Amino acid sequence: MSDRLAVLPQYLIPKQALTILAGKLASKEAGTLTTRVIRWFVGRYKVNMAEAANPDIASYKSFNEFFTRPLQAGARPLAEAAFLSPVDGAISQFGAIERDQIFQAKGHSYSTTALVGGDRELAKKFENGSFATLYLSPRDYHRIHMPCDGKLSRMIYVPGALFSVNPTTARGVPGLFARNERVVCVFETASGPFVLTLVGATIVGSMATVWHGQVNPPRPGVVREWRYDDRNIVLKKGEEMGRFLLGSTVVMLFPKDTLALNPDWAPTRAIRMGEAMGESA
Repeated sequence: MSDRLAVLPQYLIPKQALTILAGKLASKEAGTLTTRVIRWFVGRYKVNMAEAANPDIASYKSFNEFFTRPLQAGARPLAEAAFLSPVDGAISQFGAIERDQIFQAKGHSYSTTALVGGDRELAKKFENGSFATLYLSPRDYHRIHMPCDGKLSRMIYVPGALFSVNPTTARGVPGLFARNERVVCVFETASGPFVLTLVGATIVGSMATVWHGQVNPPRPGVVREWRYDDRNIVLKKGEEMGRFLLGSTVVMLFPKDTLALNPDWAPTRAIRMGEAMGESA
């Protein structure tokens, strides 16, 4: 079956309604039923609870509390590198931005302007720069950390579709990551700006950041922007910056001559938060 045919049902199902329902169910505190669902999920996806700060499945009051669980101290040591992987997951794609085009999968690319919600001036800063797209599967740790030190300047909520973001869908849906709902976080660093985008997906109930809390819902259907010029929100490399309630993808953008990506990285390779993503170019 072709990838385009495989994703056809996603065009037909009520993705937003399913996502809203999943979000409500995941936040419910249903006692033994919640515990059974979590236990099933751990077995189905082979989640490693031994590295969780709290490995006791029965102690989680809701699925959301389990899904965003913190890890034990030291579970993700930080590499001695200029840029770190911000998440556990797998590499979807990475490499050079061709003028303003980001490679998604064979036959598909999308523009930096589309990704950041239509802001051409912001997108221009990443012309011929570098990108990395990282996929978080259901089994992964779902907190997102900083790849480098950064001072927050802007956050942009961009409404959109809620397609799945798994590899099959990435191959089958054109412009997927600039099509789905997303939260674009813009940081300033000593070497220039970078963007870390949280991409939503089917049944991703919400996305949150440490400085704002839950960004969605609500889902107002329009672009929203927050500016932080009057606040000194500085996050250090390796610090938590946000989280997903159910799995998704992050897309990072860096300006030209900023990032030399880790030569050991390759598409589909598993990664862990804190490992070396690259060095300064």
